[in-house]
Amino acid sequence: MNHADHDRPRRIAVTSRSFSRNSELRAALQVRFSDSKITFNDDGHTLFGAALIAFLKGHDHAITALERLDAAVFDALPELEVVSKFGVGIDMIDIAAMNARHIRLGWRKGVNKRAVSELAIACMIALLRHVPTANAQVQSGNWQQITGRQLTGKTVGIVGCGHVGRDLSGLLGAFDCHILAHDIEDFADFCAQSGVEAVGLANLMREADIVSLHLPLDKSTRNILDGDMLALMKPDALLLNMARGGLVDEEALKAALDDGRLAGAALDVFAEEPPSNLALARHPRMLALPHIGGSAEEAIVAMGLAAIDGLEDAAVPELGVR
Repeated sequence: MNHADHDRPRRIAVTSRSFSRNSELRAALQVRFSDSKITFNDDGHTLFGAALIAFLKGHDHAITALERLDAAVFDALPELEVVSKFGVGIDMIDIAAMNARHIRLGWRKGVNKRAVSELAIACMIALLRHVPTANAQVQSGNWQQITGRQLTGKTVGIVGCGHVGRDLSGLLGAFDCHILAHDIEDFADFCAQSGVEAVGLANLMREADIVSLHLPLDKSTRNILDGDMLALMKPDALLLNMARGGLVDEEALKAALDDGRLAGAALDVFAEEPPSNLALARHPRMLALPHIGGSAEEAIVAMGLAAIDGLEDAAVPELGVR
């Protein structure tokens, strides 16, 4: 850890609403930095642009979540020294701008992996067994049994074999699933130990009964599942995105669902959040969630404690970090 600036109180701003309203995390931060000025987002405002700059003004350390931090924000905050990330995605932070200004980043990968992988399992079963539809029918007074499919024995394709992808593959072992995985990194050792089969993306899309995305969002992954890739999927296959909005071409996905070329999809993330166009979210073959992958009590605490550590354990990020 970097303790070089421990000889002076910090001025810490917490932009995250969920961190700010969590009594355990508030107490942990206040005990850890008892001599520091700490500003919480007690009003629960969504902070962006000028409002974000105004909130961060006068602070040299910040704990941020989904707020967008770009060059303009950093230029308006010359006193900002450290940004610690509450959560695991950093696509909302301009890493090149941080690097150029020597602002340090506190960030720990994989802290919420079990929460996300459990949600993926829940969505798989909900789609396979038509749980949302069955629930809606009973609530409307219609008692009609709906036949679905089991998760057991299915071929699941995991796109992105990082912390969440690996955790998910372990959970799927209980269902005797055949796991295919694709990643640009070399993960041969993991495959050898786990029995996961490494394949190219096109083959994964063709062979999987369920495709689950667990990738960061950057230039190389934006719309990685475009219309051509979606067209490779089996008509009875399911698509899940629990990672980042922008990985899937949402118009192409809606077209595939409309035409019956895809049995169903579950999205916890959208290119625009919240989505202003609800046509995809309201599709009868869709299970749409409001970015709750990390919103388990246990994951929130784990991510928050990691963010508190990150106020000290921080370094200027290297270009290309994902």
